[in-house]
Amino acid sequence: MVSLVNLRAYWRFLLVFYQFFPLIVAYTRDRKRFVLFGSSRRVDAATRTRRAEVLLDSLLTLGPTFIKLGQLLSTRPDILPPEYVDVLSSLQDEVPPAEWDEAKQVLQEELGPVDDVFDDFDRDPISGASLGQVYLAEYGGQKVAVKVRRPGIEDLVEADLRVIRWSLPLVQRFIGQGRAFSLENLADEFAKTIRQEMDYSREGRMLEEIQANFADNDDIRIPSVVEGVSGPRVLTMEYLPGVKITDLATLDEMGIDRHELAERLQRIYLQMIIDDGVFHADPHPGNLAVDDDGAVIFYDFGMSGRVDSFIQQKIVEFYIAVANQNIDAILDTLVEMGTLSPEADRQVMADVMELAIADARGEDIEQYRVNQIIEQVESTIYEFPLRLPRNLALVLRVATVVEGVCVTLDEEFDFISVATEYLTQEGYREETIKQIAGDVSEQLQATSQSLVRVPPKLERVLDRVERENLTLDVRIEDKNRVFDKLAKRIAFAIFVAVGILSSAILYAFGGSWEPAAAVAALTLPVVFLLYRSFRAKKGLRASPQFTRQNLKQRRDD
Repeated sequence: MVSLVNLRAYWRFLLVFYQFFPLIVAYTRDRKRFVLFGSSRRVDAATRTRRAEVLLDSLLTLGPTFIKLGQLLSTRPDILPPEYVDVLSSLQDEVPPAEWDEAKQVLQEELGPVDDVFDDFDRDPISGASLGQVYLAEYGGQKVAVKVRRPGIEDLVEADLRVIRWSLPLVQRFIGQGRAFSLENLADEFAKTIRQEMDYSREGRMLEEIQANFADNDDIRIPSVVEGVSGPRVLTMEYLPGVKITDLATLDEMGIDRHELAERLQRIYLQMIIDDGVFHADPHPGNLAVDDDGAVIFYDFGMSGRVDSFIQQKIVEFYIAVANQNIDAILDTLVEMGTLSPEADRQVMADVMELAIADARGEDIEQYRVNQIIEQVESTIYEFPLRLPRNLALVLRVATVVEGVCVTLDEEFDFISVATEYLTQEGYREETIKQIAGDVSEQLQATSQSLVRVPPKLERVLDRVERENLTLDVRIEDKNRVFDKLAKRIAFAIFVAVGILSSAILYAFGGSWEPAAAVAALTLPVVFLLYRSFRAKKGLRASPQFTRQNLKQRRDD
């Protein structure tokens, strides 16, 4: 028997297909100019921007789950072109609040009669998001914020997650292998993240754990959970008012040093990710505020994550390599984390990293240099070799959004120098040097042992060669299917040669052109296949996008 969730998923699938149908047709025509045949076509930046705006409207129409998905996609440059990332970054997690009667029913099911539980309860929400909404209330003589899960959201999310999973094979037809890898990870990550975000009990536990990690730090304030009036669908917290962190005019009136505030924010996140291994993963300006003392207030821990010790170590190594501008070490760390394909062109990626570091340090980048790197990328790789494993996606989201907030507070903010100073103060750079020294010592010891073991083994091999008793087992890896393509070309060429020769013989000795024409007609499709096998793939077309430069450009506009 088909469940109600499945029935709803089938209906939602039709709605999603209807909304995305114009984009599906456009992407199909990109691959085949006339849908079923023809060459592929190039798409310029203006067209991509228009399509991104169509996608944005579709996501807003489809509701809460797809709004969340769009927000996540806006932080994934490994999946979407820069124009899409730029347009979707404006997507706000704001939808009209549910009716009070619906929210009241959730509250009563979780806690009991609202007026009996709370001293006072304001029926108008102070904020409304896609998954829940927040009300002001009084409990036990103190002001509290009550977060209530949106009524009926669970079934809608589950139906939409099935639709997303069903749609993956279709979407993957229009993207390359590397992006398909990232897209599958994103779908798994999104399903896990949105389910966690709907579980307010988990949010309360994460909030308390992070709060405990900063118990002695006056630079950060995290609201306490009010026990007894919280559950899986309702979370009651201490109410902490503050000024939105990007309200620059008010911060200046308060006498807040914005550079020092940006530095504090980054150091807080470095501690969360590198030291504690548990972090607040949704640092957009609506979730960050500043109190009268200049402390940063954190709201909404629904999107939070953990970092395992291996990734923590690799992030430290990455930051140290960036601080030392050691490009080879940066690339090695990215490969070890699974973020960069080992087969990537290291010279091209090294040039890209140099540009990224220069931009992060706020240095002016000459446009001809940017264009030169883009041309290198286009001429050497068909598919950008960066991808995001599941355990790094949230970390990248945090790094991207926090950098945007910090640069908004201070245009000249250099997060690399702040990270370098933090790692030095916490002793990470010294530990890394000791670890490198230890590795070198182990390698020297292993080399010494090899000097003793290798000569006898080499002598035995030479003896076998002398006795003509040596066999070699050679295995060739062909991940790019070069031999397969070569074999097809040879087969096609043989068919074409035989066809042409047969046509010539039939015409010369048969005295009639009809048999020769028939053989030629049968040969033509093979000629077409042979021609297609020699066509080179088109390179990557992209326009450079750097956070700091784009921010300056938007402000100038």
